[in-house]
Amino acid sequence: MLKKFTLVSGLLLSFFQVLAQSSERPNILFILVDDLGYHDLSVTGSTFYETPHIDALAAVSYQFSQGYSASPVCSPARASIMTGVTPAIHHITDWIGAPEGEAWRKYERHTKLLPPTYDHALASSYVTLPEALRNSGYETFFAGKWHLGGEGSYPEDHGFDTNIGGHSSGSPNGGYFAPYQNPKMEQGPNGENLSMRLASETAKFIESEHQKPFFAMLSFYAVHGPIQTTEEKWEKYRVKATADGLADHAYTMERRMPIRQVQDNPIYAGLVEAMDEAVGVVVEALKKKGLDDNTIIVFTSDHGGVASGDNFSTSNLPLRGGKGYQWEGGLRVPYFIKVPGQKEMISLAVPASGIDFYPTLLDLAGVEPPAAQLMEGVSLAPAMDGQPLGERTLYWHYPHYGNQGGDPSSIIREGDWKLIYYWEDDSVELYDLATDPGEQQNLASANQPMVKLLSEKLSNWLAETNANRPITDPEYDPVLHQVVLDKNKNERLPNLEAERIRVLTPGWQPNTDWWGSKVTKD
Repeated sequence: MLKKFTLVSGLLLSFFQVLAQSSERPNILFILVDDLGYHDLSVTGSTFYETPHIDALAAVSYQFSQGYSASPVCSPARASIMTGVTPAIHHITDWIGAPEGEAWRKYERHTKLLPPTYDHALASSYVTLPEALRNSGYETFFAGKWHLGGEGSYPEDHGFDTNIGGHSSGSPNGGYFAPYQNPKMEQGPNGENLSMRLASETAKFIESEHQKPFFAMLSFYAVHGPIQTTEEKWEKYRVKATADGLADHAYTMERRMPIRQVQDNPIYAGLVEAMDEAVGVVVEALKKKGLDDNTIIVFTSDHGGVASGDNFSTSNLPLRGGKGYQWEGGLRVPYFIKVPGQKEMISLAVPASGIDFYPTLLDLAGVEPPAAQLMEGVSLAPAMDGQPLGERTLYWHYPHYGNQGGDPSSIIREGDWKLIYYWEDDSVELYDLATDPGEQQNLASANQPMVKLLSEKLSNWLAETNANRPITDPEYDPVLHQVVLDKNKNERLPNLEAERIRVLTPGWQPNTDWWGSKVTKD
């Protein structure tokens, strides 16, 4: 068993001191949730969703209040966690499977631009985070969503000794209740919950005998669509949503599509709760095995919550936007790191990105980074140890429209300033996140010197990374584009409001067996 790291005078200095002196390495449990918004947890401000197990973990973790994903959509963000570089570098700039070039026209959104091509699998040239750990003596395990390529680019091709459930799909084929349609996971009994199944597989791995430290990655398919839950959880949250009276409306129009403004979806709330219960199972397995004081735990999401498009599941307010969007609601995520022996929450306002997990975990584990690999991320360990991290610049590049209504854009954040460049018309937005985290006041016209400074830095970075870029669609018709926008406002928005009321009505049901969660015994 690895050496236990303990607290000294309520501080965490002992972990870092012992780490520097010890040749023994901690285990690592990395919990990645799909599509979970920054405010989708009780601990981060939700009064509707109930997440006691995650809240308990956050209470003994470093909480990075300005934690970011490297992309507003899944595949690019996941590739960045694996490689420590931004999508502009690894070239997976959209979710794998999204149409590119002229194929985009099949969506009939009649946009001004055609999105660029992108890589459809994680390149084998990268030494991934699990590969770096395995090369240093770690046992590696993966369970859940992968979405970084098909045959030849599965988790087992990128450093994981064991893969349960990870393949090319970005959503849970077959839904959240068995029988599943997953070629990388044995079938479960009818009605089994997918999140609990993945947690049980991870717990089984944790509780097995280990001759080496381990890196276990639990990558939930939840809370990605299709959103599903049991009748019991739906009823619990339906009652909760209606107890004090419903808001008269839950949606408004963003630039292209309706967007949810209220957290009152009982189906999504049940899906979140089931995921939280699964987190509890895994954390309890560490305690049962006596490894909780020898294990680093990471908890995060791959990007912001789905407020628009897909299932219109949640609201990210007071942050603007959501998954697929260029604003904080699409990029900010829960970002927790618990080190061995930690017994209290420490909040850090240091901007942190998904690209930082790779160097941070290697640093905490005492593992040297691969010598020849480019690393854009930085280790957060110094900040966690009370040392200044220094000023840094963060970049994002999403030159696609996506499914949720966001715009092709590139972004730079430096200090509290955030500049968004729009590829459609070369316009920019400038926000002071210290005073305007909801991005309501565009200061571009009022602060041209800052616009010039950040625009030049962003332009140089895009050139240095050889970032892919969208092109103007020669078939673009602004009249047809306006028809799409009008339909979203005049038809889709009222339909969403009506569906919301139906789902919150007593007696509602999606189908007779509640997506397979109800099993009739013979």
